Amino acid sequence: MRRFPAKVAAGDISAALSHKPNTTSAYLSNLRQAGLISQSRQGNSLLYCADLDGLRGMFDMLLTGCCQNRPDICMPGPVARLAQPTSERPLKVLFICTGNAARSIMAESLLNRLGEGRFQAYSAGTHPGTGPNTGPSPRVLSLLAEKGYDTSSLSSKTLATFSGPDAEKMDFIFTVCDHAANEECPAWPGQPMSAHWGMPDPLQVTGSEAVRSLALQQSYGLLKRRITAFAALPFDTLDRISLQHQSDAIGTLTSET
Repeated sequence: MRRFPAKVAAGDISAALSHKPNTTSAYLSNLRQAGLISQSRQGNSLLYCADLDGLRGMFDMLLTGCCQNRPDICMPGPVARLAQPTSERPLKVLFICTGNAARSIMAESLLNRLGEGRFQAYSAGTHPGTGPNTGPSPRVLSLLAEKGYDTSSLSSKTLATFSGPDAEKMDFIFTVCDHAANEECPAWPGQPMSAHWGMPDPLQVTGSEAVRSLALQQSYGLLKRRITAFAALPFDTLDRISLQHQSDAIGTLTSET
């Protein structure tokens, strides 16, 4: 569910859950038979995805049997619809990746600019580096500076910065790398909405300087496309389910489509 709507290889699921491949295979088979996940093939790999219709059916059955068609006694009350963000009441958004060195840093910068004051964007890493030679990638900072961003306040931070009792309460939390989505995250106060906007790490691209620079530019361009779409959503007219679907769909946008 953390990776939805992306499809996930069985090996990634095994690694995330620390299960042996044969154990994972047995569980996946049971979940398929129950209609809770779907399976597809890509080359020689089997990919799995949550089946939302099956999951909804399971919860409908539980609410009917357990709660006797009284979901109000089993489920928390409705959460108020979000207001349209303004400079006086901006929505707070946290972008998460593993090292908080590239993708999440670019996303934070992009939303703070494209949101025109209607959003307050932050970023953090599940395992940010420590020491004098870690933090936002110098190549990322250079790219942002060339595009006119103020990079003086950008730094790599841990999730703990945003999960304590005195931390800012987020409205949205987006994971922008698969590793971060696979990991257990803190229980966030205020029930923020979340979605997975996974994309490859441009800092892992090898080759000539031109090749590596192109990868960084492409990552910036894809993030800009997704964040432009997010900032344009009519937040005050969408209920939470519709807003969740829109957020998930934005995570499937590519540079070409």
